[in-house]
Amino acid sequence: MRRAGPRPEERRREGPSLEEPTVDDIEAFRRAVLGLYEREGRDLPWRRRVGPWAVLVSEIMLQQTQVSRVEPRYAAWMERFPDAASLAGAELAEVYEAWRGLGYNSRALRLREAARICAERYGGVPPADERLLLELPGVGRYTARAVLAFAYDQPTVFLETNIRAALIFHFRPGRDRVGDRELEALALAALDRGDPRTWYYALMDYGSWLKKREPNPTRRAAAYSTQSRFQGSVRQARGAILRSLGDHGAVALAEMAAESGIEYGRLDAAAAGLERDGLVVRDGDALRFAD
Repeated sequence: MRRAGPRPEERRREGPSLEEPTVDDIEAFRRAVLGLYEREGRDLPWRRRVGPWAVLVSEIMLQQTQVSRVEPRYAAWMERFPDAASLAGAELAEVYEAWRGLGYNSRALRLREAARICAERYGGVPPADERLLLELPGVGRYTARAVLAFAYDQPTVFLETNIRAALIFHFRPGRDRVGDRELEALALAALDRGDPRTWYYALMDYGSWLKKREPNPTRRAAAYSTQSRFQGSVRQARGAILRSLGDHGAVALAEMAAESGIEYGRLDAAAAGLERDGLVVRDGDALRFAD
């Protein structure tokens, strides 16, 4: 069945856009966003569990990682670590094993550190305060505000790739290098203060839907950047080391270089970064997970 898109009067104007959207512009945008959500909103597992701890876990997992990769891992993670206390007391090797496949593995360490703080200070849940959230490891401005909106239904303003796509498509057609300050003003104007949780679910789904049907509007955002090459990178070597540690419990870099074909210099650089991040302990050429 063909999927219905925004009605013609709700689509972007052709040609130069108004710098300040009118009330009618905002209302048309909201109708388009909420109409699509009503018809085709995504049933994602973290949307069924909107407790503060579950929200924080999902937001950390979704940092720089596609929904399609997070979705199959999230339920298993929450079954293994259903609350902050269970993660706070886990060994790093166990945490990494549960995280494996999501990439950017230092996030798992930071999430465990955040769990310890939440368990010790806040009764096992992330605080409903932006300043305190920003003190948690791995939590930046976007993540803090997303937690406030999704866990506590607070009307915060934040941007991510799908939100940028929706705002640029509707309000800045034909414009390049659209800055985040400008987009945040548009996001504030369109925000549903009465139900920010549902609004942001709908807005993200709408932006995702648009990107499959239009030349990706996010590329016209000033914040847009392409990901660096993975093959042959230090990031690839980091992943290889962590996989080997997960399989064997310890790694000798020279032996790994000979067996994997990854040059020793890249493995050495990756090991140094993992040690700085607190993920591994190094003794000469040998590595093991940190405690």
